[in-house]
This record gives sequence, structure tokens and C-alpha cells, in this order.
Amino acid sequence: MTPTLVRHIPSHAGSAPRVNPDARARDWSEIQERMLVPLYEAVYERLEVGPATRLLGLGCGSGLALLIAASRGAAVTGVESARPERLALARTRLLPDIPPGSGLRSSGGHPQGTRTRDGSRILLGSLRDAAGPDTPAYTVVTAFEPIGCLAGDSEGLGDLLAAAKPLTGHGAPVVLAGWGPPERCATSSVLRVATKLADPLRAAGSWRPALRDDLEEVAERAGLKPDGSGRVACPFGYTDADSAVRGLLSTGLFDAAVAATDQEQVDKELAEALHPYQRPDGTVWMPNVFRYLIARTP
Repeated sequence: MTPTLVRHIPSHAGSAPRVNPDARARDWSEIQERMLVPLYEAVYERLEVGPATRLLGLGCGSGLALLIAASRGAAVTGVESARPERLALARTRLLPDIPPGSGLRSSGGHPQGTRTRDGSRILLGSLRDAAGPDTPAYTVVTAFEPIGCLAGDSEGLGDLLAAAKPLTGHGAPVVLAGWGPPERCATSSVLRVATKLADPLRAAGSWRPALRDDLEEVAERAGLKPDGSGRVACPFGYTDADSAVRGLLSTGLFDAAVAATDQEQVDKELAEALHPYQRPDGTVWMPNVFRYLIARTP
């Protein structure tokens, strides 16, 4: 049986459960992150990402989107301040041959903030570390963490995008990603478990249906000009129900539900919600559509 990812303080202690961040980051990297590969590839194809591209990935997670861009010849920089455990995994993926203490420059005091000697692959702790007087302008900025699923999940993104604008050239594309219409996302019915179990007084962290202009509103707040959009099929496929539960929990979308109830109840109800999508061979398959917006810097 898979080890529990969340360890609990008994409910009478009145504290939220403590998440094992390393285990969750591994589940994200090994199970969940690949579900968005069609989105990454569609965006890179549309923007012709290649050797001439200097790409800045905001909220780069464990680095799969950066790795795909690098495989197309792009010079990539990843920023991840919210989840350092994912950033550590990104370093392993993108810079596997650079040992600790090798003398290569580390940025901002972050041990994971390592870069190659030619600067083609850089991993940083914060956006501030991505700026510098000798840093060439980035030609593409991506924010692939999907929004439009939880109340308040876009808070702070507008400010982050606004802070990234000075690091780009005029008219550089900035890519935002979000969930598609609920009727086209099978996972929406599963995510409703989070709302049902979460504290009803808790506004932030509760599931809500994606709205048509979610991405445009964020771009407007950041002072960006929308310049096209697209939809991409990103089915969620898992080898079994246990992998599906672990993958979905790794997104953080059920954290409020776990805090309001307990891990065992969330696991149980999540498994029940997944049952309609489990095939006779035990695999789980949920068709989804994600949306992306391309906006331009002034």
C-alpha cells in the first residue's frame, strides 16, 4: 500500500494536517505534471519556440515544461518560489550533471538556484533573481499553472506578471493557462469533492467553475494586451485509482478539504468520485480541456 502523504495531528488539537512536501512534489513530478504536456507542446508550437527563444517560466514546478522547451533548443529560466521541493526536482531534471559544490553560480542564496556555464538552463528561487543588468531580455514568458478552478487561485499572479514585464522586450508573448468549461472537464466533477468537504466559510481554496474571461482579467490587471487564445485536450490518465488519488492530491486542490476534515475522508470520497472514470482494466481516464491565452507586453 502507498505510504500516506499527509500526517495528521488529531482533530482535537485544532491544527491543520501537516503535508509531506517532498512526497507530494514527487507525486506531482512522477504522476500529475505530464497531464499538461499537450498544453505545453501546443503553446510552443504556436509560438515557434526554438533556438532563438529565451523563455522565462513563472511557477515552473518540477520543470517538465522547461525541459520540453529546452529540447526544442530554447534557453530556459525557471522561477519557483512557492514550492522549493518542486524546484529541487527541476534541478535534477534540467541540470543532472551539475554536482553540489561544483562552483557554478547560485542565485539569491537558494541552493537550487543553479545555472549552466553558458546560461542556457537556469533555475531560480524568485523572480528577483531572474533580473540583472547583464541579463538579455526574455522573448517568451509562461505561467502554466492553471487558474480558474479554485476561488482566489489567480491572486498574486497579476502582480507577478507585471513584475516580469520589465525583463522582456516590447511585444513579447506572455502565456497564461486555465481550466476549460466544466462541461468539457470530467475532472470538474471530482474537484467538487473539495468544495463539499471544505469549510463552507472558507472562500479561498474552494472549487468554482472556470469563467470565460478568467485569463483575460488577469492579463488586464497585469497591463498586458490579449493577442489570441486556444483550447487543448489534456486528458488525465492514471494506471489505477491509487495513482489517480495521489496525483490529484499533489495539485494542492484538495488542501482545504483535508484541513477541514481529514485525509482518510478525502481519500475515500475522492476514490468514490473517480469510480465512474475507472475502466475495466483498472485504469482511470478523465477527458479535460484546458485553455491558454497569449498576451503581449506593451
